[in-house]
Amino acid sequence: MQEFDVIARIKELCASRSLTYYRLAKEAEIPFSTLNTMLNKTSFPSVPSLMKLCDGFGITLAQFFSEYDESALLTNEQKVCLEHWSRLGEQEKGLSLAYMKGLADNMKRSE
Repeated sequence: MQEFDVIARIKELCASRSLTYYRLAKEAEIPFSTLNTMLNKTSFPSVPSLMKLCDGFGITLAQFFSEYDESALLTNEQKVCLEHWSRLGEQEKGLSLAYMKGLADNMKRSE
């Protein structure tokens, strides 16, 4: 069985989402110093820390450990949407979802 590199996965997810480590720490609600210690491999993340990081990425723990890259199935437009989404705060995410729902509902009515 091949060993899973948790730190490499964190770095990969940050890079694919154009997410800085500082922003990830904010989104995950963990101190930046804690994340920095993990990334420098002086500390291995605990399961609760990993769960918080997954929340910060907007993924499940299962998706974190998945070797299948779901982003390969996304169109460029969807990737751009997710990149912008990852930079929003919780309130802005709620407003964005409400706006998209309204647009989709409006499209249904006009068909």
